[in-house]
Amino acid sequence: MKRSVVLLSLLLAMSPAVSAAERADLIIRHATVVDVEQATTHADQAVVVRGDAIVAVGADAAIAKAWKAERRIDGSGRYLIPGLWDMHVHFGGGPELVEENKALLPLYIAHGITTIRDCSGDLPGQVLQWRDEIAHGTLEGPRLFTSGAKIEGIKPVWKGTIEVGSREDLDAAFKRLREDRVDFVKITDSTLTPDLFLQAVSGARANGLRASGHIPMALTVQQAVDAGISSIEHLDYAYKAGVKDEAAIAADFAAGRINRAEANQRLDAGFDRDTALTAYRGFAAKGVYVTPTLNGGRILDFLDQDDHANDPYLQYIGPKLQGTYAWRVERAAKATLAQIEARHQQYHQVAAVLPLLQQAGVTIMAGTDAGFLNSFNYPGIGLHDELSLFVKEGLTPAQALSAATRAGPAWFGQLDRYGSVSQGRAADLVLLDANPLQDIQATRRINTVVMRGQVYDRQALDALLERTRAQVAAWRTAATP
Repeated sequence: MKRSVVLLSLLLAMSPAVSAAERADLIIRHATVVDVEQATTHADQAVVVRGDAIVAVGADAAIAKAWKAERRIDGSGRYLIPGLWDMHVHFGGGPELVEENKALLPLYIAHGITTIRDCSGDLPGQVLQWRDEIAHGTLEGPRLFTSGAKIEGIKPVWKGTIEVGSREDLDAAFKRLREDRVDFVKITDSTLTPDLFLQAVSGARANGLRASGHIPMALTVQQAVDAGISSIEHLDYAYKAGVKDEAAIAADFAAGRINRAEANQRLDAGFDRDTALTAYRGFAAKGVYVTPTLNGGRILDFLDQDDHANDPYLQYIGPKLQGTYAWRVERAAKATLAQIEARHQQYHQVAAVLPLLQQAGVTIMAGTDAGFLNSFNYPGIGLHDELSLFVKEGLTPAQALSAATRAGPAWFGQLDRYGSVSQGRAADLVLLDANPLQDIQATRRINTVVMRGQVYDRQALDALLERTRAQVAAWRTAATP
């Protein structure tokens, strides 16, 4: 009898059904989990991470009994959100700026941004390499999606492009982009003909890629939508779609009857709310997203009020990168008082479109346009500035937060993996000291970032910032005669 009891005890001890608590790498305890989709919170939750995935979420008491981990984070009084996504960034400035661009990557992590979408600069090969190195764990940085080289016309303003002047050129462009394994296609309109622009958009779809870009003045926004564009970059294009006689303006510009300045004047004066809402409902029906990049426009339009010369964040931006800001600053400085006033007015006109997009059901993506050339639009903190502007211009904090956590994954078709704090999702998380559903400024109050399962506490985040600051200081010293 005793022998049977002993054997039974041994069998029970070995049985998985009654084994000790399951093992994990990390447990975040007593946190308030923010459900961004439903704009609600769940208090006193525990989140369990194993490797790069969330394996359990639930009431803290139950999770604590069922799971053990080597590392625990106390989330008491704090709010846990999915990692932030910046869906419009740039790297560039020429080969001599490679290292200064690379030094920007830790700034994103330090500000809770676990994924970025590179919308093409003039270092496409380098960025493709960084993407793969980050994915393989040999380079520290946020998950990186990139368009590679943008599609443009012959002899464009922008460098780092694939120049396209014919259908044959376009076919060759897509062949290269497929070989580069790009994540989407970026198309701009410096010299690309309207016809080839539309062919490029539809060609991206035919190649299984999403198309994003700037829409030529000679086309209506609806033509780009009908061709299959997936995201419209910059809010002024969405504004253009709300102009009642947009088609006539586009036709006059295409025929050479008016120049760009005259076209812009007519666009500025022709906005119609009902026309806009009809167009935006069409965007929503076709799944076209809009990335407003409000912060970049605000900075440039109000340089007369703030020249940013004393921005503390400049300590994280390399001296050569800062040098690329000069051309926009110089251009703004030449403006007359009338032009400055027109700049201010245009910013407010365009920004007023944002809540109309939301009302029409368009998915708004948070993206900064941060990077080279775009003066004082800073990688990292710029996304928090963008979210603040979203709320200032009429979105709720929950809507703004969704634009930075769920819109990006949705655009890439990856909401099953990202965009919520739930079992089976990626362990990309940000622990905040305040509730972002009540005040969007809370996204700045970061206690801890978890990216691909790796924990960056406040000390580690500050170390990332200090590392970049020290490197920039060294470059500045080296450049001083």
